Amino acid sequence: MGNRVHDIAILGGGPVGATLALVLAREGFDVALLDRLPAGTRADPQFDGRAYAVALGPSRVLAHAGVWERVEPDAQPIRDIRVGEGAGSPSLLHFDPRETDAGRVGWIVEDHILRAALLDALAAAGVEQIAPAVPVTAGFGAGAGEIRLEDGPSVRARLLVAADGRRSMLARAAGIGRIGWSYRQTGLVAAIAHEADHGGLAHQSFFPGGPFAVLPLTGRRSSIVWSEREALAERLMRVPERAYAGELRRRIGDRLGDLRLIGRRWTYPLGLGLAERYSGPRLALVGDAAHGVHPIAGQGMNLGMRDVAALAEVLLEAARRGEDNGGAQVTARYARWRRFDAATVALGTDALNRLFSNGSGALSVLRRAGLAAVGALPCATRALMAEATGQAGEVPRLLKGEAP
Repeated sequence: MGNRVHDIAILGGGPVGATLALVLAREGFDVALLDRLPAGTRADPQFDGRAYAVALGPSRVLAHAGVWERVEPDAQPIRDIRVGEGAGSPSLLHFDPRETDAGRVGWIVEDHILRAALLDALAAAGVEQIAPAVPVTAGFGAGAGEIRLEDGPSVRARLLVAADGRRSMLARAAGIGRIGWSYRQTGLVAAIAHEADHGGLAHQSFFPGGPFAVLPLTGRRSSIVWSEREALAERLMRVPERAYAGELRRRIGDRLGDLRLIGRRWTYPLGLGLAERYSGPRLALVGDAAHGVHPIAGQGMNLGMRDVAALAEVLLEAARRGEDNGGAQVTARYARWRRFDAATVALGTDALNRLFSNGSGALSVLRRAGLAAVGALPCATRALMAEATGQAGEVPRLLKGEAP
């Protein structure tokens, strides 16, 4: 690559990093996208059970990136949201998407569908992809940042963007620490096929070990996002598929009829993590590199897409003013915009998980009363829906469906 200096170099080709690359390339920036995995591995069409909740605002970001038109036909709209406590419990809280201004809150999108669409869009847009790329370290100079690779030349850019996850190499290289803690819970992810139609219902119930969500996929299939105590989760991952499906059935009840596992079973440790800073000279953090939250509200990727929208808007405004897009003042504007919103969501999910992940009888009474109170206040449900769809606070233009 010689002495070439890109406008932007993004480390991490997952959904957040790839979407940011597409949005910025569409706006005329010279972008390089680096990822540890070869594109062929990331494009694997095999359904593996993983899926994302994509809210209304982030779907508009994906539309601007040229991806949503391909993804939407295979996305399952969320037509109803209900919250309960325990197996087969009656609904204590109901969110009706039709009561929102847009008449919808979001979709459930399978991981392999979104990744394939992003890779096709990157190729069509001519975004330079460097993969596999194993970063060793990085430097942040006066005029450019540099990512040094294990096997290959370094990549230089006026701005480096860390989209490389909770253990971000770029954040560590910049001396950015992380604040957080473990929940001593494990996230269990799987997919099921079932006898009855789900009707587009997203259902979340609460058990002593943690929240248990059943999210609708296309057809008579659903995605399971289950938080459980570490020891029990470890035992569950060792049982045969039939026994695992039986555990799911006990928690879901009989509303979906007979069910069976499809795809793989996944686990990952659950914890909260917030970067001490979201930016530095020649550096901006997005997605899990900036904030890792509990999946209780399905806000992980949606927070990342809010980062994408805000950073794109900040960089375009800087370009119009003739500013250095990697300068400390520019990246600090992005950090100020995003840090409060991300911290608010992270701490909100933390509080919800602590409140609902226990078997206390007294807290159960309080939980039920609190959920009933929220459901009885239209202003409270509207506020929660606005947060869930990405329409709360200072909303970037892309989340509103406008050009950045």
